Parts: sequence; C-alpha cells; structure tokens
Amino acid sequence: MAFNTSIQYDSITLICRDLFVKKMKDYGSAWRILRLSSLTDQIFIKAQRIRSLQTKKIRKVDEGQSSEFIGIINYSIMSLIQIEKGIVESPDLNSEEALELYNSHLLETKTLMENKNHDYGEAWRDMRVSSLTDLILQKILRIKQIEDNQGKTLVSEGIDANYQDMINYSVFALIHLQDN
Repeated sequence: MAFNTSIQYDSITLICRDLFVKKMKDYGSAWRILRLSSLTDQIFIKAQRIRSLQTKKIRKVDEGQSSEFIGIINYSIMSLIQIEKGIVESPDLNSEEALELYNSHLLETKTLMENKNHDYGEAWRDMRVSSLTDLILQKILRIKQIEDNQGKTLVSEGIDANYQDMINYSVFALIHLQDN
C-alpha cells in the first residue's frame, strides 16, 4: 500500500489548526503570557498521560491518545511562536495574526519533516506509537535541561528543533492511530 506522507501530514495538521482557531475564538491569545517552561510542562503532562494510557488497563477520563497528541502539536507551535515573539504580560495577538504565525511555524516544521523523511526513508512507519511517545518524552527532558542551562547548548540542537521534532513525532503517531 502506497502512502503519501505529505497528504497525511496535512490532513492531521488541519485538525490541529482547526482546534487552535476554535480555542483562539474562545480564549483569545491568553497563552501568550506563558513562559516556555510552562508550555514545556503542559506538553510533559500530555505526553505522560499518553504513556499512562498506553500502559494502564483502566481509564478514568474518556479521552484517548489522539487528543493529547493534538495538544502536544498545538502547544509546541505556541512554544515556537513564544521563541519568535517573546513572552508578553497580556494577550497581544488577534486570531488572524496568531494563525499566520501558526501556519508559518507549521510550514517550517513540515519542511523539516520532509527533508528528514527523505533521508531516513520513512523509518517512522515501522515504529510503534509507544516509541514515538518515548521519543517525545525524551525531547521534553532535553528541553527542560536546556531551559535549566538558560537556553545554552554546547553541541546540541536548540529548543526550537526539539519542539519541531515533537510536532513531527506527534503527527506520525496520529497517522499510525488513524491507520489502525
């Protein structure tokens, strides 16, 4: 069966973008006051919940992994926007500006995925969703360490590259979940 990763990617991220737009209508850009460490912690909570759903037999809240992966994607894009624009004391973006920034970071992240996917030969298709979850948790721990180092790295990618990887791993996981 032939897959078109780019089309699948766009299908998944359309769902994420739609939720982002609806939440902007409900809440505005209140998220603009969040420090990167707060956004990282939100992503951590979502990734931990996914891991818990993957390992526990009993669920007390009727939401699955998909909604959490969507949350990781949207919080990661918000983080990339915060890196670009800086943190503010009060909401400062209207829906159109926020969506323009969202789309810009998503396009940059998709381009990164396409380049890596070409070089890796779609290896992610043979990975388990649980492995993608573990990689996301590892990226979060890396980000926390970089944050503790005041954003400085000696030889490693910066925080932004880790957020982009988490977006791409989450999209891959959602494609897997959709295909099953």
